[in-house]
Amino acid sequence: MLRQRFVLDTTALTDSYAWECEGYNTICEGMNAILDRIAQGRLNLGISCYVPYPSVYNEIKDFARHNNCDPQVMSKVDTWLVKKTPDRYKVKVPSKIFYEYVDFMRSRINKGMNVAEEAIWESISRCIVLSESGTDLKAMRAELEREAVGSIVRKFREKYRAALRYGILDSAPDIDVLLLAKDLDAAVVSQDLGIQRWAEQLGLRFMESRSFPIMIKEYMNALPGRASEEFDEDRMI
Repeated sequence: MLRQRFVLDTTALTDSYAWECEGYNTICEGMNAILDRIAQGRLNLGISCYVPYPSVYNEIKDFARHNNCDPQVMSKVDTWLVKKTPDRYKVKVPSKIFYEYVDFMRSRINKGMNVAEEAIWESISRCIVLSESGTDLKAMRAELEREAVGSIVRKFREKYRAALRYGILDSAPDIDVLLLAKDLDAAVVSQDLGIQRWAEQLGLRFMESRSFPIMIKEYMNALPGRASEEFDEDRMI
């Protein structure tokens, strides 16, 4: 079997769908099980899994600490995931990709501006309606904050996040994942829509985080002399 390389982002270990479907109840159990599956892939299939260092590695470490995971989880991260810093000076990105990213970001910023304008007009309209009651503005402050400002701000945040964040590269770890995959000619494993979109633009192989453990399991089942029942009993190994 051809040996493969994969570059993992944080969601490769933390995506809830991947471990909930396998019957695990906590994120720590899920991370532990996925790392065990990766270990099996490394030992039996020669699969190499990388994480950008220090950006994604620190994200995983912080995630494990905030969720009070057993130290064994990070021990497995250090054992089975190769920590590597992408060569930001060596990796070449076509100028067309840069042009398309700027154009894409401009359209997203315009969407964000439209969402903000809608929220402003809505808040003004709500305030006008409330002020028509003739009540003193100071006396209406609590009602304005509760009935108008609070609900509008919550709605604005949801729409703004959808308009400006989903599908874009909004952090240094996201970029490091793509650069390292480009440097290693490796596949990207992520559940992030922004990473997926720009992995396709860069011509990189891409796999969703929730499909990655299943893929390794299928590879293991196909090994000569191994019965699939052996892995069904272990679930995510």
